Amino acid sequence: MIELIVLDVDGTLTDGGITYTNSGDELKTFDVSDGLAIATWTKKLGKKAAIITGRTSLIVERRAKDLKIGHLYQGVHNKDEVLENILKEEGLSWNQVAAIGDDLNDFKMLKKAGISFTPANGSKYIKEIVNVQCQAKGGSGAVREMIEYIVKEDGIEEDFINSWL
Repeated sequence: MIELIVLDVDGTLTDGGITYTNSGDELKTFDVSDGLAIATWTKKLGKKAAIITGRTSLIVERRAKDLKIGHLYQGVHNKDEVLENILKEEGLSWNQVAAIGDDLNDFKMLKKAGISFTPANGSKYIKEIVNVQCQAKGGSGAVREMIEYIVKEDGIEEDFINSWL
């Protein structure tokens, strides 16, 4: 059973676009359906979530806080090492992890995860190694699709749905 979901940000939780304003602020857009699914996973089902991303952004910090994501690591170059430390801290094994990522910096982490996902617009190299290729693109519900897949496979789909009824 999956106990921890691990999320990349750019190209997964977002469409990968980064907008800079004239004042130098960075903008990212997140999909609300991804957010609802993550909130259901963490708040309603009591499961764990982590964001491990190569970039650093205050926007991501805010999003993680809003969704009650317990582990946030930014500016990471070796994601599988960071995830290994999370697993030790949480007393979990790799087969209890589902991870989603879209590009080469996610490769090692995705190879080790119990089940791995990539958005429809993920790199062809990532598509070759993951267990599930989502139909949705990054920033357009791919994380929601991943979570719905997991709850169905783990037999907790009814709990997922009923948590809001």
